[in-house]
Amino acid sequence: MPSTLGTLYGIGAGPGDPELITLKGLRLLKQVPVVAYPAGLRGKPGVAEQIIRQWLPSDQTRLALHFPYVQDDAELQQAWQAAAAEVWPYLAAGQDVAFCSEGDIGFYSTFTYLAQTLQLSHPDVRIEAVPGVCSPMAAAAMLGIPLTIRAQKLVVLPALYSVSELETSLDYADVLVLMKVSSVYEQVWSVLCQRGLLQRSYVVERATLPQQRVYRDLSHYPSLQLPYFSLLIVLKSVEC
Repeated sequence: MPSTLGTLYGIGAGPGDPELITLKGLRLLKQVPVVAYPAGLRGKPGVAEQIIRQWLPSDQTRLALHFPYVQDDAELQQAWQAAAAEVWPYLAAGQDVAFCSEGDIGFYSTFTYLAQTLQLSHPDVRIEAVPGVCSPMAAAAMLGIPLTIRAQKLVVLPALYSVSELETSLDYADVLVLMKVSSVYEQVWSVLCQRGLLQRSYVVERATLPQQRVYRDLSHYPSLQLPYFSLLIVLKSVEC
């Protein structure tokens, strides 16, 4: 093993538009010998790979790491350990590795689990995170609205939440963002309808990508067939 380990860089690739990656992230992507990213489904390129592939030199080693979309802790742990085992030999050989994921690297990102798993088995590993544009910020920009202003309170709920959590968050927050809302859209729509919030609610699917779609005033959309990368923004109050 060389005296100096390589560094694992976590790079947020942004929400989809390849030009929204940061200058630092782009510089590192072009200079590291190894680039890793979550593998896509059914042999197709994943979202992060699609965002960054036009920037990658042809002579880089590329690692598509498999992370299952499941809630089983044992299966997830096994996947994180397998991914860490795939990355570690390059770091041990003194090579830097950049792991890219869509959005921001610390905002519901797979990178967190890869980094933690590596740190547990190799405490000396060097890790550096490079932030990126996360989807709520991108969606608000595509809507042409500020996400928050003045003293407004923002709550972000991940993909898995109950109606009671939604109700509690609506009681507290001035602005609410629901991530990956596709699987619970109809239940959410019913709650927003009961509270009279549909006209101040928005859905953005595939923000910043060519196939982006925006839905305003959800009273017109009681049922939507949304893709996985869709989020919903509720503006409970509008301030000047």
